[in-house]
Amino acid sequence: MSKTIAFVMIDRPADWEYGPLAGAAHAWFGVDVVTASIDGAPLTTMGGLTLQPHARLAELNPLAADLWVVPGSTLWDEAPAPDAIVAALRTRAAAGRAIAGICGGTRALAAAGLLDERAHTSNEPGYLDAVAAYRGKAHYRDAACVSDGTIVTAPGSSPISFAEACLRIVVPEQAEGIAQMRAMFARDFG
Repeated sequence: MSKTIAFVMIDRPADWEYGPLAGAAHAWFGVDVVTASIDGAPLTTMGGLTLQPHARLAELNPLAADLWVVPGSTLWDEAPAPDAIVAALRTRAAAGRAIAGICGGTRALAAAGLLDERAHTSNEPGYLDAVAAYRGKAHYRDAACVSDGTIVTAPGSSPISFAEACLRIVVPEQAEGIAQMRAMFARDFG
């Protein structure tokens, strides 16, 4: 059976945050990758690329994909998370389905209440305090990536650790390949 990662995006997604995960998942591990935005309209990435989502958010079954990923965007800092995304995340979490947020995408998870009782991280201590519904400050960890059950969080500076944690959820049987991917990217930081 095919595995799927759905990237739930708003305009101006940060290319470096989802790129390593999407590329590795699809090319190296055979995972289907789909993208969705609220209205299905093309998005312009922070890198200036045009990204045509596969679907509108309402067309995604919140329970179908193996993992939902919410990448960062400068827009997460400018306005509250859209109600449609918050509602879909809550539905998915209530069913025990995996969700991951990186950088500003962690604000959507916080708005949905998914970080109130779980260990998590984000861009820096206090970053999630701007989310009115956030009640998880006691569970914040200053780390490159935190995986707490079905929820993965990372700051925008840790796309490789984020990709690794997400792949461990989606293709846990590929532990050796995931370790090889991590080692390959680590060469650039050594």
